[in-house]
Amino acid sequence: MWSVKLDQDTREVMALLDAALADSGLTQVEFAAALGTSASRFSTYRSGGTKPAAVFCFRARRIARALAVARASRLMSAPATAKAVRTADNEEWAWRMLLQGRDHLRLLLERRDGSAAAWEAVPAATGSAGFDALLAVLARREFERAGVEPPTWCEPTRLPQPWVPEHPFLDREEIITRTPDYLKKLNIFVPARDLVTA
Repeated sequence: MWSVKLDQDTREVMALLDAALADSGLTQVEFAAALGTSASRFSTYRSGGTKPAAVFCFRARRIARALAVARASRLMSAPATAKAVRTADNEEWAWRMLLQGRDHLRLLLERRDGSAAAWEAVPAATGSAGFDALLAVLARREFERAGVEPPTWCEPTRLPQPWVPEHPFLDREEIITRTPDYLKKLNIFVPARDLVTA
């Protein structure tokens, strides 16, 4: 077996990515997805088998540090919010987690210390196309409100079928009437009042 001697720069990139993975608090699979790549590709970067672009390395380090800051501050990141929605015991708790995550993004953006990059991390699917689209559009609105360019994952896709979650007090027509236009355009129907706070 031939052993390949890696140059100093490659070893430093490997160390940077190892440190970023550790800082992120995510598994390799989760962190790779958060960076928009596959776990197998990320593994080749970490082993020195493939050299990533410099921009990928800087992004990995920046997002990992932001994830660490958010976690230390007990604030939810995009991946943490999606996971909380996905693993919620019931739909009411899923809603609470979605809105809490959105509120935490707002707090991170207000800090203006770069920790909002925890929301640049691409979240895994929630298990519901409706919740995925709603998470994306709510995050996008928070970034835009703060005057910060939204991450690409925040570009919501219009649902092919109307999503009108059941409401304890309103019938379907009342829900549709009370839904803001920016959600109606995405075929999502949620009363504006229900999005005010967690």
